[in-house]
Parts: sequence; structure tokens; C-alpha cells
Amino acid sequence: MTQPTSYGGRPLTPAPGAPTPELLVARFRPHARRLAWSALVLIAVAGACGYFYGNLPAPFENWMLVAAAAAVVLLLVLVPYLAWAGHVYTITTRRVMERRGIFAAKRRELAHVRGYTLKVHRGVLQRMWGAGTITLSNGVDEPLRLANIPSADLVHEALVDQVEVNQILAHRDAQPLPPGQPPAVPPRPPLPQA
Repeated sequence: MTQPTSYGGRPLTPAPGAPTPELLVARFRPHARRLAWSALVLIAVAGACGYFYGNLPAPFENWMLVAAAAAVVLLLVLVPYLAWAGHVYTITTRRVMERRGIFAAKRRELAHVRGYTLKVHRGVLQRMWGAGTITLSNGVDEPLRLANIPSADLVHEALVDQVEVNQILAHRDAQPLPPGQPPAVPPRPPLPQA
């Protein structure tokens, strides 16, 4: 029994019964446009510190200005950035994973082989930036929301492809092999003649 093969850098389809390695398809964070306000605050704080440093009224001192600026930058710039950087979505050939948190990370997974429905929601601002929210629901677990992700159409297509491939492989592997035939890895096909 021969397996379908392809050219152009695509991986070969594994033989029936052979283990399939888990490969990384995509890793991304939510869209960074929500950090625009933090960037504006950082610019405003830097401008205000430069203007007021050395020009404060008598009861105030320069260290008070620097301390207030540091507190504002910490709360309105650094904390939102760390929250954004600590939220990562990963798509592999077997599952979708969401990891949230900086110090105490929460992780959720959804396997492609079980199948799930995909619902894409794109607001007006999300359409302008090419972003969107994809909700994955398998009908059993709580739905997994990939909120405000960049290139939502591309991620949607990748997820649909992975579900389809995983279900095909699961169905094929559920079929019994002919008697006396061990699972074997097919040889690489010859390259096309140029």
C-alpha cells in the first residue's frame, strides 16, 4: 500500500500505524494595538518629565517628579505590556493551546482530532487591522476563545486544515492493516525532472 506524497517542502504523510510527530504550526499573541495607549502614556510621561524637571514650584522636588513618573509608567505601560506578552496561543499539528499569565501560567488545550466548530467574529476595528476573535467549541468543554488575534483569516484556514488532516489520519489509523503487513515508512519520491 503506497502513501500519498508531495513535493515542495510539505511533510510526507505517515504510514498507517506509524507515530506522527507533533509539529509547530503557529505561535502568536493577541494583536498589539491595545498597547497603543501605553505607548502614548510613555511618550507623554517622558515629555512631561523633560519639561518639568528643574522647573517645579518650591514645595516639590525633582525626585518627586521622577517617582510619580516611574509609578505611572509601571502601572500604565509595564503592567499592560507584561499582560500582553504573557498571553500566547500555539497551534501544533495535534492541538491548540492557550497560555496566560506571567508568574502563575494557566494553560488550556483543545485537540484537533476530537473536532470542533469554528466561529469567527470581526468587529469594525478588527477588520481595519486584519484581526478577529475565533471561538473553538467541541460541544463538551468550555469554548476556547482566541481573542483579538492578528491575521484571523489565516489562522482560521490553518485550524480548518489541521482538523481535517487529524480526522483523516484518525479514521485511517482506526482501520485494521491487512494481515501480515507491518507498518512501514514509504520511501521519498524522486524529485521532478526540470
